Amino acid sequence: MKIATFNINGVKARIGALTDWLEASKPDVALLQEIKSVDEGFPREHIQDLGYTVETHGQKGFNGVAILSKLPLEDVTRGLPDPEGAGRDGEDDIEARYIEATVMGEKAIRICGLYLPNGNPAPGPKYDYKLHWMDRLKARASQLIELEEPFLIAGDYNIIPQPEDAARPDVWADDALFRPDSRAAFRRLLNLGLTEAFRACHQGSGHYSFWDYQAGAWDKNDGIRIDHFLLSNQCADLLKDCWIESDVRGREKPSDHVPVWVELDA
Repeated sequence: MKIATFNINGVKARIGALTDWLEASKPDVALLQEIKSVDEGFPREHIQDLGYTVETHGQKGFNGVAILSKLPLEDVTRGLPDPEGAGRDGEDDIEARYIEATVMGEKAIRICGLYLPNGNPAPGPKYDYKLHWMDRLKARASQLIELEEPFLIAGDYNIIPQPEDAARPDVWADDALFRPDSRAAFRRLLNLGLTEAFRACHQGSGHYSFWDYQAGAWDKNDGIRIDHFLLSNQCADLLKDCWIESDVRGREKPSDHVPVWVELDA
């Protein structure tokens, strides 16, 4: 089972690039972020024609996540649970950032797709929301761990885990993506017993999944690695490989992110 996560940065603006990628790279499952579309406006027919089931959790103009799967999906749920209320003023969280489904391959895998809040400017309310969202994610991961079944949580985490995950870490020192509290929250997820798939397969610097559109970042390879797969123990046992499809960034009308992949024995 080959699964990719891809922040598409606007599905309507990049539907041609998306369908070209799906046809060429052929993921069994693709998790999309920043679709920036309400559910009824998502151009699903273009993707269904390629043999994918499409499940979305959309929002007008912002955020939004989707699961595209050539394999059967069961028990699709939308939204990250929040028993305490996640709104910045104590209201329910209305931002479309999280979707789950069970993918029925040779083995059933629970797939959790996320678009974690950016958090800038930090400090401030948006940063507080980011950290609270990460606390909610940790609580959900703990629930899934208790089931003792294979699952993964993947997407745009908006977290640079370590200095080697940025070409110029000093530039990001005060950014919400790299602030100590953000990285500590990410480590708390890992400390539940989750495996960061890319680092289980590759070490060292120079591996990035995002290059800004500004200042020639792609040409200079001035990137950061912020798109991640976290795997439960049962899922990590199935891990065959994890890689970044970086050449997609150099194609016509690209997203500022590129796909990150895992291959599972499932």
